[in-house]
Amino acid sequence: MLENYLPVLIFIVIGLAVGAIMIALGFVLSPHKPDSEKNSAYECGFEAFGDARMKFDVRYYLVAILFIIFDLEIAFLFPWAIVLEDIGMFGYIAMLIFLGILVIGFIYEWKKGALEWE
Repeated sequence: MLENYLPVLIFIVIGLAVGAIMIALGFVLSPHKPDSEKNSAYECGFEAFGDARMKFDVRYYLVAILFIIFDLEIAFLFPWAIVLEDIGMFGYIAMLIFLGILVIGFIYEWKKGALEWE
């Protein structure tokens, strides 16, 4: 029984060995010339300002919700369209309810101003 798992174990060991070898080669072959510029904190090409724990604008979260709304819509719309003939009127009504909920979320985003850029 355990002999069935031997190829999996060999694959895992070889994968870990290749990963460890690549990391070791990176440390051995890379140039080690640190200076103040390389050791400084990097943040988008300029010095950091403000606190890292500052509050984000609500539009950031609204855009994230908007992405999830459209991502879910597309992820469920394609399989539904393929099997529409098989699922009949029940599937059609279920998808209308689902799309209605997504439209309500889209209207909420629109009213909150997530679609307006400054």
